[in-house]
Amino acid sequence: MLTRRLPATVEPYRLAANHERLEGVVDLEKLARLQEEIGAQRGQVEVMLQFDIDAQRRHLIDGELRADLSMPCRRCLQPMPVAVSSQFRLAIVSDDARAADVPSDYEPVLVDNEQLNLLGAIEDELILSLPQVVYHDEADCAVSREQLSSGDASVDTQARPDNPFDVLKSLKGKL
Repeated sequence: MLTRRLPATVEPYRLAANHERLEGVVDLEKLARLQEEIGAQRGQVEVMLQFDIDAQRRHLIDGELRADLSMPCRRCLQPMPVAVSSQFRLAIVSDDARAADVPSDYEPVLVDNEQLNLLGAIEDELILSLPQVVYHDEADCAVSREQLSSGDASVDTQARPDNPFDVLKSLKGKL
């Protein structure tokens, strides 16, 4: 288990030039946008980042993160544990023009005055790795199958739906 806290900002060009690896944790309570998305969180996200430079002199970050989150079940809206993990590849860029030149297997991450908002980048990757919809198992969910159904499940397939042009047929007959 990692215990070292990652800094809020880093100098990515220096780290990439030295081929450094950062490993540590970030408190989930510090990630405000994540909390807006799925609610208050406790615990930490474990992060491993490898900074490097490729043959084209692009500064890159290969990363991995893992976190145990609590997300609302879409049926009963009660919190449920969700394990999230992601591997990501970032290319460090200083402006939008350089972002267009980033290879497709990397996502551009913008630096400001040679400083990378590391917490913001980690939070972005964590939000992107969230599952779209989570449900409890039916046996564990507070909402039963009967509560999920609306109306009568047996629909008369022989009945024809009203045709909107029937009114026009009746008007045509009057002329």
